[in-house]
Amino acid sequence: MFPSGGGAALFAKCGTAASKRKPMKRFGLALILFASSASLSAKDSLGIFDDWGAFRDAGVPRCYAISAAEGEARDQPAYAAIGIWPGRQIRGQVHIRLSRSIPSGGGATLRIGNRRFRLGGGGPDAWAEDTAMDAAIITAMRAENRMWVTARDRSGRRFTDSYSLAGAATAMDAAQVGCARSR
Repeated sequence: MFPSGGGAALFAKCGTAASKRKPMKRFGLALILFASSASLSAKDSLGIFDDWGAFRDAGVPRCYAISAAEGEARDQPAYAAIGIWPGRQIRGQVHIRLSRSIPSGGGATLRIGNRRFRLGGGGPDAWAEDTAMDAAIITAMRAENRMWVTARDRSGRRFTDSYSLAGAATAMDAAQVGCARSR
C-alpha cells in the first residue's frame, strides 16, 4: 500500500479542463480511469471542478481530489492527488504519479509559486515526507494557479510534469466533505 505519514497511495483518475484543452484532457482522464479499472473498484463522483475532480470510494473508505498532468504522457500517465483516509485518520495526503519512473530514493522537487518542496519517492511515485509537508503543500496549492514537479528519471534525464490548480481547492473541499459523510 503506502507508508504511514506522507506516503504514496494508489488513486483512480478523472476530471475535466476549463479551456480549449477540455476534449483532450477528458480523453486522457478517461484513459487513465479505464487503465486503472482492473485494479480499482467503482468510485462515486463528488464533482468535477475545472481541472480537478473529487471522488469517494466508500468500500475502503477514502476520498480524493485528483488531476492529470498537462501535456503528453511519457512513460505513464501522470497525476496529482490529495487523499483522505478516515479509517486511518489520514487527511490531506499528497501523492504524485510521475510521467517517468525515478530511482528508488531519487525524489522530486515540487514547485508551487515561490515555494519548493523536496518530495520522497521511487518508481513512478513521489510524496510529501510527512504530514507537516502535506499541509504546507495543500496551503500553497490553495493560493496559486499552477504547480510543477521536476525530477530525473532512471536514465538521468530531467523532466517536468505541470499541473493547473484551477478547481483544486474546491475539489479538495468536496473530498473532505464526501468523507465526512462516510464516518
